[in-house]
Amino acid sequence: MLDFKLKGMKYTILIGLFLITSSIKANAQDYQTRIVQDRQEKALSLSKSKFGPLPADQVQFLDYFPVDKAYRVTADVTLLLGEETFKMPTYDGTSNPYKRYAILNFTLNNKPYQLTVYQSAALFQNPQYKNHLFLPFLDLTNGQESYSGGRYIDLATTDIIGGKATIDFNAAYNPYCAYSNGYRCPVPPQENILETKIMAGEKAFHKQKNERPVDIQAGQNFSQEDLVIINQGSQTDKFRILQITDQKDLSILTTTSSDLKYNDPSIPTLEKRMLITVQDPAHAGVGIAAPQIGINKNLIVVQRFDKEGEPFESYINPKIIWRSKFTRKGVEGCLSIPDRREEVLRSYTIRLQHINKDGKIIEENIEGFTAVIFQHEVDHLYGILYPDRIEQAEKEEFEPLSDKMEFYIKPNTIRP
Repeated sequence: MLDFKLKGMKYTILIGLFLITSSIKANAQDYQTRIVQDRQEKALSLSKSKFGPLPADQVQFLDYFPVDKAYRVTADVTLLLGEETFKMPTYDGTSNPYKRYAILNFTLNNKPYQLTVYQSAALFQNPQYKNHLFLPFLDLTNGQESYSGGRYIDLATTDIIGGKATIDFNAAYNPYCAYSNGYRCPVPPQENILETKIMAGEKAFHKQKNERPVDIQAGQNFSQEDLVIINQGSQTDKFRILQITDQKDLSILTTTSSDLKYNDPSIPTLEKRMLITVQDPAHAGVGIAAPQIGINKNLIVVQRFDKEGEPFESYINPKIIWRSKFTRKGVEGCLSIPDRREEVLRSYTIRLQHINKDGKIIEENIEGFTAVIFQHEVDHLYGILYPDRIEQAEKEEFEPLSDKMEFYIKPNTIRP
């Protein structure tokens, strides 16, 4: 009898082990299936619009590391309180406002690592994204197995439970910049560089980058609030220029503007009054952006020193789609920043894209001082002020070339 019971007990244990093993395998398969489904859904969302970052016929070129549960780690979370908003640079040369939300400490392959997770200051105002957290990172696979610009992971404040959160590197994905030019993809901060290879998540996109298609119908008409500003007073009256010394004005000046319908009937009136404003002898300038008069729409007026007669011209939905790495330092002031003039580093040459009044997409290369004016005014459309550029440059290293080359120009010619 004893022998029979022992045999039965062994049999029961074997059955139990079999069930546990089967359960583990089933859970692993369920996890892998979920990751694969998430990737398929992402691919569909990328390509569902003809104006999206990835053409439908290129979805097949998306590539991923094999799903590996070892890259799903639990992190200890330290919340950061009272953090100031800062400008996180983007790969198109602009920046987006973020706050540091928490520090994540975790162990991977028996080594300790740390990442910072961020909260978008712009998206936080949207109820749909109030719990969204952004985790950008760089690692030793970038530029080889994975995209050179780093990868992102999405988290939520609700993922933090009991001071812990799960980081799943299998869910790491490429920014839109991996597939197409023309997107404002944040550059992972220095503190989020991992000195290890993260062999999980999305791999590099091994096709030539696409040029982002422009949807000329995607802009907005002026709001009722905009129209009040545009039509207040006569067409020969100048606008009041917003000042950073006024908190309400500063809120508008630091807000990202929206694209404009190229054929909105109020554009000519706005352009005329902006021109009168920037040419005011009491406070004359060389450029002005719509946010500076209280309208967060993408329209600027710029003096073209590179054209005969140095005319002022207006530009609808201007985008700088390329900036030279060769930079120049020059003194800048701003109609919205009183009593200040400082030296700012700007790209010497840019490629500008905008929409003309006939709805045609125009691109041109611009250099020298005129390129500086365009960069200054386009920055206004992203809520960036020139002191932000000075602060950003102080965090980077530049090699002076003044001892390596000299520039000359013939007298009485158009200034570059």
